[in-house]
This record gives sequence, C-alpha cells and structure tokens, in this order.
Amino acid sequence: MKPEAVIFDLDGVVTDTAHLHFLAWRQVAGEIGIEIDERINEQLKGISRMDSLARILRSGGAELRFDSQAKIKLAERKNALYVASLQHLDPAAILPGIAALLEELHHQHIRVGLASVSLNAPRILQALRLKGQFDFCADASQIEHSKPDPEIFLAACAGLGVEPARCIGIEDAQAGIEAINASGMLSVGVGSGLEHADLLLPTTAELNWPLLQTFWLTKHSAHAV
Repeated sequence: MKPEAVIFDLDGVVTDTAHLHFLAWRQVAGEIGIEIDERINEQLKGISRMDSLARILRSGGAELRFDSQAKIKLAERKNALYVASLQHLDPAAILPGIAALLEELHHQHIRVGLASVSLNAPRILQALRLKGQFDFCADASQIEHSKPDPEIFLAACAGLGVEPARCIGIEDAQAGIEAINASGMLSVGVGSGLEHADLLLPTTAELNWPLLQTFWLTKHSAHAV
C-alpha cells in the first residue's frame, strides 16, 4: 500500500531561491521608498507575485499610490531581476535528499508532481536538470487562487490523474501546508515554525522513500481502525 503520487512545492523544497526572491523584492521596494526585511519576506513565502506585491505595498502604507497597471509593472520589474539571478542556478542548488527521492519515487512507479505558484518553475527545473523527473507541473498560469487555497494542489492532482486522498504533498510554507490539508492530501512540512502538518521534518535531508512509505502506512492504518 503506497501513495499514487507525491507532489512537491518548488522553492524551499526542491531548491531554495527564496533569497533571490527577497533580493529582487527588496530592490523593487527600495525603488519606491519602501524598506522590507526578513520578517516581511517570511510573509511572502508560498504566495503569488501579485499577492506578494500587495503585502509589500501594505507594509509601506502605499496600497493607494499605484493603480493596477503600475502594480503590474512593479511585478514585472521584480520578475526580470529574479530571472536574471537564475542564470547561475545549476544542479548543485538541489536541496539535500531531493534528487535521490525523485529517483526512488520513479523506481516505485509513484507519479511525481510540482505545485508551484512561480511562473518561472519550468525555467528553474530546466536549470536544475530535473524537468524530466516531474510527470506534471502546476503553476500560477493554471489557477485563479493562490495558496492557502488548495487550487494549485488540486490542479496538480488533476494533471497527474490521481485523487488527492491518494497523494502526499510536501511544503515549506504555512500557506502551502494549509493548501495541502484543504485539498485532502496528507501533508509533509519541511522547516521550523510550521503548524498542522501531518509530518514535520527539520530539513529535506530527512526526506526519503522508506520514511514516506512508513508515514503513509501509519496514517492509513490509523484511519482503518
């Protein structure tokens, strides 16, 4: 008895480009007179580009300074800075344990999905040389509602042709954990400060197939009792 699919978030789970997002947002925010710090950056994890911009503008009391077109231009400016920073990304940036886990999941004939609100997800997977390891990738272009709404994970399940109840989702952000739980999947949280994950691990280095298999069997045995 095993899951039919495992669905991964991208940033903070497969690779860590959070610092690149932060640097790009900090530059854009600085250009419009707003200072952001790591506390604000934590609030941006797992949510869409436009939602991130809205939070930054709110933090600087600047929600009303920009109309919708100006906001789009700010988001495009941030993305251009971020994309430029990705040119140095390579397989060395894959987080510990992930490459081996992806290989083992395929060996076990378990489908592998990606659920990322990043529109740059295909470019990042290509740089990491992992594109062929994912059977389906759901990104922000396929949804209307960002995490913690479950839509991105439901889109990944639909693309893989599996029921959410037969899947495990892996996330490093609270909004992502909430999205996984709301979708009906079992949730694995990676990192500190996360709540309500069905399984919580300190780092991706602890992620492996035997652990996920035991986790799956334990949860489903408990439900069967």
